[in-house]
Amino acid sequence: MDHASRLSDFSPRRLALLIVILGGLCTIGPFATDLYLPALPTVASDLGATTQAIALTVTTFLAGLALGQMLAGPLSDAYGRRLPLIVGLGVFAASALACALTPSVGVLVGVRFVQGFAGASGIVIANAVVTDYARGREAARLLSRLALVSGMAPIVAPLVGAQLLRVTSWRGIFVVLTGVGVLLVASVVFGLDESLPRERRSATGPGPTLRTMAMLSRDPGFMGYAVTSALAFMAFFAYLAGSSFVYQDLYGATPVMFSVLFAVNAVGMLIASQANHRLLARFTARQLLAAGLIGGSLSGTAVLAVTLIGGLGIVGLAIPLFLLVASLGMVFPDSTALALSLHPEVAGSASAYFGTLRLGLGALATPLVGLGGGVGGLPMALVIAASSVAALALFVAVARHTRGERVILDTPEEASADMPVA
Repeated sequence: MDHASRLSDFSPRRLALLIVILGGLCTIGPFATDLYLPALPTVASDLGATTQAIALTVTTFLAGLALGQMLAGPLSDAYGRRLPLIVGLGVFAASALACALTPSVGVLVGVRFVQGFAGASGIVIANAVVTDYARGREAARLLSRLALVSGMAPIVAPLVGAQLLRVTSWRGIFVVLTGVGVLLVASVVFGLDESLPRERRSATGPGPTLRTMAMLSRDPGFMGYAVTSALAFMAFFAYLAGSSFVYQDLYGATPVMFSVLFAVNAVGMLIASQANHRLLARFTARQLLAAGLIGGSLSGTAVLAVTLIGGLGIVGLAIPLFLLVASLGMVFPDSTALALSLHPEVAGSASAYFGTLRLGLGALATPLVGLGGGVGGLPMALVIAASSVAALALFVAVARHTRGERVILDTPEEASADMPVA
């Protein structure tokens, strides 16, 4: 059945509302992380904890965000999209309030995991709603609009977080996240219709899902692209977990200055992702992924070189970090497209598994950055350089293995009217 026609029944106002709501759901991960980043040194001081322990609050949130997808996706297939979404967002809001009231870093670490696990429902179910309404190029266009909405979160969130710290404490940031969760619940209750009819729901249980995951785990092509993307994520997460401490504690940046630097990097990633969209008309996904990985490995190595040389100032570090983050605007969409194109018959399960692997393995960067009892410039630079170079090396091996396979995104857009836009 062609479901693309369902979007043609939407009025412009209803379609705009759908984009805003689904785009808002996709921002849960970056917003709940980036809003909190400028406050990390303050949290460490207030709770009397090490920077390594505070960095774990980022790790556990991202781990919960990864694992929660594996539960939220199948539940939404069985019970519809709205009910699991409302429950997940409700738990997200309640756990944000618990973070604001936490008495110790140990409690904060645990509650942040719950918050991420619950918030995963927004990400995975938003993508599922898109596939309920559209297919092929129409779905890709809708997803690209959601990416523009969600891409604003890493730009706006740290700036808002820095401004909040001027009028409230880090606990106030979690109160704001509680309000965001409540707002998302209300938007789903009053603005999002159920997109999965009862006759299309699955009641088969976890068995088929587990068998699909086992099949994907045995596919070296899928796993190769997934782990390549995860290694790139490790470089990004090392930057995510370490940059707040490095910029503010080692280079003397204010929370506002850090937020501006972080927002500029996010703009770079957003621009690169939109350029990638256009370049797919002339180049293959493999070629663009290779370019992104080469750029990431060179800039990651430059981050390490700047750190080892020392004395180059905050600008000397900011430039290669900008190039690193911008390169990921090409790496992330192209690695995802190549991995999922290998198994279009189980695209939903493959997407959930891919996202879980990427977030789960990528989140390992945070404890590595904190080795030695505190987050410092050298551990962050080492993880960034090693993981970005390893991602490029693995891609070379995977590209050779999958060279003979037919991947629809390896056809330039003008040569195939049926090619989805990544």
